[in-house]
Formats: sequence, structure tokens, C-alpha cells
Amino acid sequence: MTLLERIKRERLPEHVALIMDGNGRWAVARGLPRTAGHRAGADAAERIVRFAGDRIGLRHLTLFAFSSENWTRPRTEVDFLMDLLQQFIEDQGAEFVEAGIRLRVAGDVDALPQPLQETVRRVVRETAAGDAMHVTVALNYGGRQDLVRACVRIAEDAAAGHLAPSAIDADAVAARLQTAGIPDPDLVIRTSGEMRLSNFLLWQSAYAELYFTETLWPDFAPADLVRAIDAYQRRDRRYGGMRGEDA
Repeated sequence: MTLLERIKRERLPEHVALIMDGNGRWAVARGLPRTAGHRAGADAAERIVRFAGDRIGLRHLTLFAFSSENWTRPRTEVDFLMDLLQQFIEDQGAEFVEAGIRLRVAGDVDALPQPLQETVRRVVRETAAGDAMHVTVALNYGGRQDLVRACVRIAEDAAAGHLAPSAIDADAVAARLQTAGIPDPDLVIRTSGEMRLSNFLLWQSAYAELYFTETLWPDFAPADLVRAIDAYQRRDRRYGGMRGEDA
């Protein structure tokens, strides 16, 4: 039995989120510029999206493409990443429409370069009817910023009389996050050996299973995704409760 065959279809995670880390180290280890690592990382993302939909049948996949903290990188690298992200979203747009994949973006799109903003909004609009798989790109995204934005919206709604203080609960917060309408991730995967969330989906990942691998993102292959899902399916998710035999 192959590893792919071992995956239990009835126990697939509904939502897998990926922290795609290690592009720069991948390039440096090969004596290449960091930009080469980012380009290889984009190729890896394309492979994983296609495999996750065609071979595994995942419903929701989120890719952490650019964080709100990544602006501190050298200007030349940031400019390259903006151009690469625009090319990636542009290239994937037609394929997503054909495959019935819906693209969503979480993050502050208004702060992105104008051409990237326009591409993002156009592809999001063109793929809005897709329901085979939902791909969310976290772009200029930060988990703390997402929570602050939700709190501001709650305060505004309460001040306007649209939301009673007694009605403010977890659902009220979730409804005002940039991932509203998307199920929380069941599985968060981080590559490159780092073991932290790095401000990614902080609220949404409260009960996610975390999976860390030493593999650098450009080397992350479909088989690595299958291994992560296999490991997820072997875990006992109790959400703070107890197993039946321990209750």
C-alpha cells in the first residue's frame, strides 16, 4: 500500500494551512541568489495546490505567501516578491477557473503595489464561483493585525448600536476576521525546521494540529504533504476534552 493509499478519505482535514518557509536558505545552500529560492518556492506552491486538489481532494488550502513583517526585508527582495506574487496569481487564475478553484486573499491588499492589487481583485472576482477547492493566499497578512481589525469592527458596530456588548462572543470575533466564512485550519504545516506560527492565523489555529518538517519549502513535494496528512490522521484530536476511555 502506498502512502497516498493509506490516507483515510473520510478523515481528511477540511482545511490545511501552509507556512512556506526556507526559500532563502534553499538558495544560499546552492550558491544562488535568494530570488532563485523564491522562484523555486512559487513552483513548489503550484505543485502542492494542484496535487492537493487533484489527488487528495482537499477542500481548503491556505498559503502564507507574504507576512506584514516581510516589508522589513531588503527593498530589492520585496520588489521581486511583489512581481513574483503577481505573476503567480496571474498564471494560476486561468487554471483555477478551469479547475473550479476559488481564490481568496487574506491580508491588507490596499497596501500592495497597484498592479498586484488589480490582479488579486480580478482573479478573486473571476474565480468566485469555484467550489472544487478554496485556496486562500495570506498576502500582507498578520494574525495580530487581523485580530485588532476585528476588535475595531466590533467596537464600531457596538458604538453604532448594531451589536450589543452581551452579544460579543467568539462567533462575533470570527465573523469579523479576514478569514470569515472559511473553516479554521485542522492542520498547520511549517517547513524549514522552525517551530512557531510567526503571526499566522493566531485565532484560527487555536485547535489546529501543528506539523513541523526540516524540509525547506522549495523541496516540499506532494509526498511531504501526504506524510503530514498521514501524521494528522494518527493523532487524537480532543479539543481540550478527554478520550472516551479516559472520561
